[in-house]
Amino acid sequence: MLSPADNELLTSIVPGTPMGELYRRFWIPVMRVSEIAEPDGPQVRLKILGEELIAFRDTEGRVGLVEAYCKHRRAPLFFGRNEKCGLRCVFHGWKYDVTGQCVEIPNAAEGEEIKHLVKLTAYPTQEHGGLVWAYMGPAEKRPPFPYFPWFDVPDSHRHLARLTASCNWFQVMEADVDSSHLSFLHSRVDAQDNAGLDVRLKPALMKSRVVHWDTRDTDYGIRIAARRDVDERTNYWRINHFLLPNCVVIAGPPDHPMVVQIRVPMDDTNTLHFRVYAHLDRPLTAEERNLSGNLFPELDPVTGRMKESRDNDYLMDRGRQKRETFTGIQSVVAQDLAVTEYQGGPISDRSKEFLTSSDGAIVAVRRRLIEAAKSLAVGREPPEAQVPEAYRVRGTQFTLPKEADVEVGLRKAAAE
Repeated sequence: MLSPADNELLTSIVPGTPMGELYRRFWIPVMRVSEIAEPDGPQVRLKILGEELIAFRDTEGRVGLVEAYCKHRRAPLFFGRNEKCGLRCVFHGWKYDVTGQCVEIPNAAEGEEIKHLVKLTAYPTQEHGGLVWAYMGPAEKRPPFPYFPWFDVPDSHRHLARLTASCNWFQVMEADVDSSHLSFLHSRVDAQDNAGLDVRLKPALMKSRVVHWDTRDTDYGIRIAARRDVDERTNYWRINHFLLPNCVVIAGPPDHPMVVQIRVPMDDTNTLHFRVYAHLDRPLTAEERNLSGNLFPELDPVTGRMKESRDNDYLMDRGRQKRETFTGIQSVVAQDLAVTEYQGGPISDRSKEFLTSSDGAIVAVRRRLIEAAKSLAVGREPPEAQVPEAYRVRGTQFTLPKEADVEVGLRKAAAE
């Protein structure tokens, strides 16, 4: 368990908090490129790391990410006009470019003389992997951009989902590093394929539900190896990767698309979830793109929010729970949210937990994040932000003879 003080440090990301400042030392995704594809198209409201922001693509195709309210009288720029390389407030016509600089003050005689004094808070952006990324930290500390292997593939090789969770960011991310829950939460009670995920989840997950952990600190974060005993001769390993501050690369067969989970705090009790499903070597097949219901939840076509939600008990079917699936809930994401979105509250009180050896990966990730945030608070910058090439990893799974070290399987997987 964590002390209340460490729990607050881990979960609070508003400006000025230790974890909030750690987040602001990394590039983080804020939206899909498809949400802001059109030059001079509609701007988009965002809330990221506790800050209300507006994203817009200007006439020349540049993406601006600026504070949400005009400097003049604090009118909301969401209602502004995106025109001629700038965002114009409809209240009095003040106009700002993608850097946040005011370029026109048309309602004041001294406008031309004072416009250079007016500037919105603005954050640099880059577009990679179908996502718009932003750096929200001090300009002099801006790190190189990290490299993820799914950045370079065409759209035909990749599927992106943008979801939201009504709870703290770490609350939902913990499930990503916890291979132990796979043997239960995502399993079935009948003889059918494991919730449609048999290509990703080995039968060994159901036969051996006790997990032994091998967690190793790395340049990017933590390599998380989960071992299960298949029989007296064989072990089954799943290898996930936690990449600071908020990304988990999920284990899967080398010949199947990779799954990447990125959790971005909107504020302390709401979280953006970007789910990446990508094949590095070929286009996704029609079957792989038919993802609704299992790997990806069904979304409301108007609001874009999940149809399975806390308000409707994630559309849980008690009949299906008795006869078919362990939870009676359809999608994997909703299954996760059902047990994480409200753990006694939108911010779980981890001082009340009773942890066991099955929680080794969670303990390792908590420790790494807390140490990184505390180190930054005393002036030591996070070294992970300075090694972009280290983020080029993917999850894997394999079986090994019991006498073989996990490194043998990792070398074989890398060769394949």
